[in-house]
Amino acid sequence: MDIEKRLREAVQSYWDTRAKNKEKQIEGGKIDAGTRSEVTGGAQMGAMEVLVADILCDAGLKNLDVKTRTSLELPGYYRAEKRWDLIVVSEGQLVTAMEVKSQVGPSFGNNFNNRSEEAIGSATDIWVAYREGRFGKSPAPFIGYFFLLEDCVGVRSPVRNKEPYFAVDPAFEKASYSKRYELLCRRLVLERVYNSACFVMATNAKETEITQPAEDLSFRRFVAALRGSCCDSSGDVIILHPFRIDRWTSDNSDQGRIHSRVPWVKRATYCMN
Repeated sequence: MDIEKRLREAVQSYWDTRAKNKEKQIEGGKIDAGTRSEVTGGAQMGAMEVLVADILCDAGLKNLDVKTRTSLELPGYYRAEKRWDLIVVSEGQLVTAMEVKSQVGPSFGNNFNNRSEEAIGSATDIWVAYREGRFGKSPAPFIGYFFLLEDCVGVRSPVRNKEPYFAVDPAFEKASYSKRYELLCRRLVLERVYNSACFVMATNAKETEITQPAEDLSFRRFVAALRGSCCDSSGDVIILHPFRIDRWTSDNSDQGRIHSRVPWVKRATYCMN
């Protein structure tokens, strides 16, 4: 499978679907405010979800185990349930849960905090639900986060922080929205909120141009982690629980903690309590 080619096709499909949704709204004589008309038709991220599903099936999972359109609800802890964008349930065990999100202009400022809170909250909720035994006694699932951001002037310009009482983290000083999303995705992985995250930028055009600002958040690395999550723990690759790792046998460094695909670790024990 040509991963980069499939990624370009999926991102192009995203823009094409949004344009078609807007055309349908206009033809029907009803236009929603702002860019809402481009998303109310739905399925704009469908091609990306199909791509991820194909990657999982190519790695050995059964097609029927990968859910992308229906039956996507999983129990939570702070709420009864949440509908994820893609899940894998195999032989009664939760293998994977993924968020596939995007943002386009012009309201980047209004939506950045909403997206951040959504990403953090969803992962926090499912990990506590896992701890509480909502998914049985199966190994910890792979929780992934994919984010697509429109590449335009508005996301590359420095953003001023509001600091009426206390200084913000220096990493956000004059950071553009694209940089803030990059920091968000990276920290979601560094703090083990998600096993892996991917951050992609793309222009809204008939022939979109894709940028992957950070190697550690690249789609290729995300796919490697995703494929690794399908491997049996008796093999060379395992997925480590992001919160409750009791120990690992070979490497005790931050590198071992940061990456969910760890070829040199042969075995880990999960702390269930």
